[in-house]
Amino acid sequence: MPRKNPPTNSDADLNLSTMLPLFADEEKAIAFIESKQWPNGPICPFCGGGEAYPIKSKPGAKRPVRPGLRKCKACRKPFTVRMGTVFEESKIPLRQWLMAIHLITSSKKGFSSHQLARELGVTQKTAWFVGHRIRETMKIELTSGMLSGAVEVDETYVGGKPRYKGQSKRGRGTKKSPVMVLVERDGKAVCKPIPNVTGKTLKNEIAVRVAKRAVILTDENPSYNRIGKEFDGGHETVCHSRKEYVRIHPESELSINTNTAESFFSLLKRSHYGIHHKMSKRHLHRYCTERAFMWNGRNVSDGHRMVAAIQGAEGKRLKYR
Repeated sequence: MPRKNPPTNSDADLNLSTMLPLFADEEKAIAFIESKQWPNGPICPFCGGGEAYPIKSKPGAKRPVRPGLRKCKACRKPFTVRMGTVFEESKIPLRQWLMAIHLITSSKKGFSSHQLARELGVTQKTAWFVGHRIRETMKIELTSGMLSGAVEVDETYVGGKPRYKGQSKRGRGTKKSPVMVLVERDGKAVCKPIPNVTGKTLKNEIAVRVAKRAVILTDENPSYNRIGKEFDGGHETVCHSRKEYVRIHPESELSINTNTAESFFSLLKRSHYGIHHKMSKRHLHRYCTERAFMWNGRNVSDGHRMVAAIQGAEGKRLKYR
């Protein structure tokens, strides 16, 4: 029987058991979120000042002060850790927000809004909106570096299944939404819906997200033709129509396939069919963002992914309408 991992005194130790006190106490939940969003102390969302003092309610006050309220010493404006984040203007306590973030970031194939509503004790409409706000925190920024090395590129179609044979087409020409993924071998992935699967659209996405030194790996889709001229590593393909799924480059001995990209799509579709059941075109980009976030955090603990989502909450705001 495998032994239990010893405590590391880090975010890796965060799980349902260790976080129970945070879920039960609003002040502890606020302090925890502040420690992750403001590791060097509170920052004013109005002027950016780094000096603020807490405002406490007087004993017996008729109108108690909101938990976690602070006042900036520079601009004299009050603020909380909610302001300027996805938590702003939400009536849900932060301890419930923390619970929702933990549930979503620790669920490998997704967490439905109906299940989230039951766990939080809120309506399904509220849980659905909370889920999308949390997905906003998972947005991947590639300003720190482009995809490099062997980069697999593929596209698929996401949407409902036809009820009867012949009712709708499969693949190109279907009414489903096209989705593109670019994924490094043993690295990170970028997934997003695209308006169409023309060569111009696909090549533009590759050009802005992949480093010039990379090698591009795709299937035989003619939309990728001549993309290799723009990259030092060139462009290699496998021909699925001839039942060719893997081949070895004779010189570099690189394994040429798109199996990693197809593995990503299998997780996206398991999330679609098994958890959410419907992904509308309007919000499909958020579900793609969630799958990419989980893929990129596959080698870290649930606690690390949860903290990454909390830190990504700042600067993002999503309104219901």
